Amino acid sequence: MKLHQLRYIREVARQGLNVSLAAEALHTSQPGVSKQIQLLEEELDLQIFKRNGKRLIGVTEPGRIILERAEQVLREMENIKRVGEEFTHDDTGSLTIATTHTQARYRLPPAVTGFIEKYPGVRLTIHQGSPSQVAEQVVAAEADIGIATEAITDYPELVCLPCYQWNRCVVVPKGHPLLKDTPLTLEKIARYPVVTYDFAFTGGSLMTRTFSEKGLHPNFVLTAIDADVIKTYVTLGLGIGLLAKMAYDSDRDVGLEMLDASHLFPPSTTYIGIRRDSYLRGYIYGFIQMLAPHLDRKAVDAALKQST
Repeated sequence: MKLHQLRYIREVARQGLNVSLAAEALHTSQPGVSKQIQLLEEELDLQIFKRNGKRLIGVTEPGRIILERAEQVLREMENIKRVGEEFTHDDTGSLTIATTHTQARYRLPPAVTGFIEKYPGVRLTIHQGSPSQVAEQVVAAEADIGIATEAITDYPELVCLPCYQWNRCVVVPKGHPLLKDTPLTLEKIARYPVVTYDFAFTGGSLMTRTFSEKGLHPNFVLTAIDADVIKTYVTLGLGIGLLAKMAYDSDRDVGLEMLDASHLFPPSTTYIGIRRDSYLRGYIYGFIQMLAPHLDRKAVDAALKQST
């Protein structure tokens, strides 16, 4: 049994049993991947994948167990590699962050700027997606940390550290009747068509629940994953915008005005999600503390230790 064989079966599973895509991701040939899988199955004297002719169509019961174990072995190998790098090249490496658009666009820039200045030898990559996609990338070790709201806490493989709280605002075109109809209430918001986040994103379920508890059912005419898209359609007159307060910038959002809605909704919490079995490089601790000063190395290690 060889490590590259474990990498091959893991990648085939990740690519939906498509050997060609797996070979491309592994920078090798399709026949080479197929041959190594066959050799591994012969050594174990069982089938990992179900087949229809030469095509893979599923994973066998023992195959599922083997894939789980292979993932653990490969992750520990990566952790061992990181330990070596930490003590030999502590100022170089890579950091991959999975997060949502709102966090990436409006909250992360100061921390990212500070990180690049302090760790110029570290390659930083940011992947954007929904909270569930963010969590799944961290679980699959495709990202080192995930930064998102709500759904990320539903994954038992992750330790989720409260990073900061935020709330909402309503954005409207200049001269909109709501600007004079104070104080702002949920009932007043519900009178107008609403443009807001896709309900899988950025506290959407909490927001809709708050309306429902008041017996209100606003007309959500458009939902989007991007706060800038929401503001664009508000400018075009499609409706009023309901979004994270941090996503409004009076200097940039010319033609729009903001009404604070934080008194109408419970605050949402953004979390940093980390795999429970991760070995964190020193610069990852550094980034976390830049984003959330209360999460120093001692606090992060305590949370990881408590979860084991």
